[in-house]
Amino acid sequence: MIKAIDIHKSFGTLEVLKGVSLEVKAGEVVSIVGPSGAGKTTLLQILGTLSAMDSGSLKIDGCEVAALDDNALSEFRNRKIGFVFQFHHLLPEFTALENVMMPALIARRNRKEAEKEAMELLKMMNLSERTTHKPSALSGGEQQRVAIARALINRPALLLADEPSGNLDTQNRNEIHSLFFRLRDELGQTTVIVTHDEELAQMADRKIAMRDGLIL
Repeated sequence: MIKAIDIHKSFGTLEVLKGVSLEVKAGEVVSIVGPSGAGKTTLLQILGTLSAMDSGSLKIDGCEVAALDDNALSEFRNRKIGFVFQFHHLLPEFTALENVMMPALIARRNRKEAEKEAMELLKMMNLSERTTHKPSALSGGEQQRVAIARALINRPALLLADEPSGNLDTQNRNEIHSLFFRLRDELGQTTVIVTHDEELAQMADRKIAMRDGLIL
């Protein structure tokens, strides 16, 4: 699902990634760990095509992303990659259902089809009774589950999560952790998670450690 070869990235004179190579198989849950400043989030942003690498090669689901122009890259990102962040970034004026539907509507999918699929995802997240609630009426754990449903609405090849449970209490954190593995088992979802949570990192199929811009 991911094949990255010799990825370099600098910001000014600061070299953040110093030749990172990794492969992730379809249906695999991989955690990336390391101290602050190791380059984890920068790598995740490059894997998510949110940031361009300075040099190297990156294939996602068989596509060489560097060959895509801006419009094609935006469409690829919308259809192929789902994102979950520490802070959910839900749109406050929309309901849970509308938030989940948003990426599907951006992809110009049929509205009824998008609504049906969003309802099914919210049911999977145990949020069937909360579909008409706006984010302000949801708990932190519920908001994060809505964000995960939103990330899945276009059936992405790849789910990327950056500290997805870092802002949650213990019960909600454990529920979110278990959810990633349900998605693997029930949907075959490929997931890469950047985390400081050692428990989540150890649960993954594979743990990758980074330090000083390199994979150890």
